[in-house]
Amino acid sequence: MGQPVRDYLLTLCVTAAVTYLLTGPVRKFAITVGAMPAIRARDVHQEPTPRLGGIAMFGGLCAGLIVADHLHNLNGVFALSNEPRALLSGAALIWLIGVLDDKFEIDALIKLGGQMIAAAVMVLQGLTILWLPIPGVGTVALTQWQSTLLTVALVVVTINAVNFVDGLDGLAAGMVCIASAAFFLYGYRLWVGYGIEAAAPATLFAAIVMGMCLGFLPHNMHPARIFMGDSGSMLIGLVLAAGAISITGQVDPDAMKLFAGSEQQATHAMLPVFIPLMLPLTIIAIPTADLVLAIVRRTWNGKSPFAADRGHLHHRLLEIGHSHSRSVLIMYFWSGLIAFGTVGYSVPSASMWIVLAIVVLSAVGLVLLLTPAFTPRAPRWAQAVVPPRYRRRKTPPTATPSEATREAQQGPLEGRMGQGGPDDGKTAERAPVAAGVAGVNGATAIGARSRFSDRRNAGTPR
Repeated sequence: MGQPVRDYLLTLCVTAAVTYLLTGPVRKFAITVGAMPAIRARDVHQEPTPRLGGIAMFGGLCAGLIVADHLHNLNGVFALSNEPRALLSGAALIWLIGVLDDKFEIDALIKLGGQMIAAAVMVLQGLTILWLPIPGVGTVALTQWQSTLLTVALVVVTINAVNFVDGLDGLAAGMVCIASAAFFLYGYRLWVGYGIEAAAPATLFAAIVMGMCLGFLPHNMHPARIFMGDSGSMLIGLVLAAGAISITGQVDPDAMKLFAGSEQQATHAMLPVFIPLMLPLTIIAIPTADLVLAIVRRTWNGKSPFAADRGHLHHRLLEIGHSHSRSVLIMYFWSGLIAFGTVGYSVPSASMWIVLAIVVLSAVGLVLLLTPAFTPRAPRWAQAVVPPRYRRRKTPPTATPSEATREAQQGPLEGRMGQGGPDDGKTAERAPVAAGVAGVNGATAIGARSRFSDRRNAGTPR
């Protein structure tokens, strides 16, 4: 059982490494070709940031599939199933559409049509929902048009749910990584724990999308050096949907009779993750809720459902007082709670404990959500391994009266006049503001000296 884990970890690490190493050159390429759109009214970043991060993520996807094809425990997925090839075909198409949108801002309806075509390409190659396990009824086979319609709908919903939530640095990549981790645990349990080989492709897809997100996150955490753009958000959304389709519509509930007792009991046991239309809602519930609220809000206001605005959940977190990083961590918390809670609830023997844990963690999450002024700090023993924003600040030493007087008289003037003051060396983002302040304060100082000189001259006998 340990060998498949090593193969999955190797695939994940290769995918993450290739994505990470490609992101730097892709960033330079995006700057060169001008894929740095101007800041829009709904954006939260303060300076133009290059997009096209999906190019590096697509490279990681290809590398992960190539490595998995040469591993002993995973090459059977490619020999016995056409799903990896179907995924690569649909991913290449949706990635190309995303790249064009990142550079040229194509119309929303064209993107929607491209998403549907990419989903149809996967359906034609066999990556589709063949049946649905209905509680109390059993397995219900789908006709060809029902299968195609349901598969395309699931792909489009998942892609747009991930795309809509991509509004803060590191948010979309982190939430999809959390969802994929929960999805990987469930798929691995079916394949290795119960010997259902039909769950192997979905488990591989989950490992690969985890690697894509982990490799891109170091470049995308706040403040982000590059955005994944639609080329990345639509790509990881499609890969996540492909895994959901594979494990939902390909694994026959009849195979679960061996350990569930009967077909109906197997269907009930797998209910949390085996209904395709519910799967995106449970695994990526936060993006899906944001998608539904955005459509209702825009339609109610007489706008197009695809018209961008500042009403997303992450925007509202910022408005009530949460910082950028804290808003992202809150979204991570709720995504992990829903995703892992759903997967844990699929284990019947631990269902009651899972429910109690979800209730407790939900209460903790509500407390953190309603206290935006609270700033999390790591314990002292972990100061060296956490980002600087979570370290405890040292209390500055108390200055002597003479030092405080010199600081009040000389320090601010030197800082304003650019003579080695404490504000030297800040980022270019604050340079115009600092220059304006320097000009105003410099003029004030000159005016004060001029008035002093006038008063001194006025008091001198002529």
